[in-house]
Amino acid sequence: TAPGPRSYTTLRDEAVKLFNSLQQLESERDPVPLMQGVLQTCLDLPPLVDEIYCQLVKQTTEPLAPGGQGDLHYWQLLTCMSCTFLPSPPVLRFLRFHLDRTENRFPASEMAKYACFIREALGKTKGRECVPSLEEILVLMQRQEMICTVHCPGAPACSVAISSHTTAEEVAQELVSRLGLSQSPNLFALYEQSRRREQPVGSATLLADVLTRFE
Repeated sequence: TAPGPRSYTTLRDEAVKLFNSLQQLESERDPVPLMQGVLQTCLDLPPLVDEIYCQLVKQTTEPLAPGGQGDLHYWQLLTCMSCTFLPSPPVLRFLRFHLDRTENRFPASEMAKYACFIREALGKTKGRECVPSLEEILVLMQRQEMICTVHCPGAPACSVAISSHTTAEEVAQELVSRLGLSQSPNLFALYEQSRRREQPVGSATLLADVLTRFE
């Protein structure tokens, strides 16, 4: 299930817990749930976003084993952070400097590829209603897109590749083009349907948030 409401203590205590989670991340065999937990805490407690960004920059600067599993886990969480939250302007400048430095020091490496992906994501991220789903985290760790299946009345289901930044309007426009309906006078929208309800998805809604709610 998707992360639910949590109870928190002081920001200082939660920052310490997150630091401990980051230390654990380095050796975690399955880092995805731990990453999602860190993201959820940052969503619930926005003042900690900058703290985690700074911690991740620190952990990916002068690592003991550049490109090793532990180092890449930090880069993967940094990737997920960049698709979910924007840091404050001073931290953003610090982060961009770190990304540039990494690409210059380790060209063509996995770290450089993550740095490039993160830079592009930061230019698109506007904030999320939900943290990435487990599936989204898995594809972000591989710097890939998710495949979203949309069921169309009177037509076969369509598979659409989406990123963490794809809106419902963008997907609707792509489907209208695929189905040859560009000249139709009708309006088209996406709907999300569950056992209890069916409702339209707002045009600016991120499809990744909708998928998280279904998880």
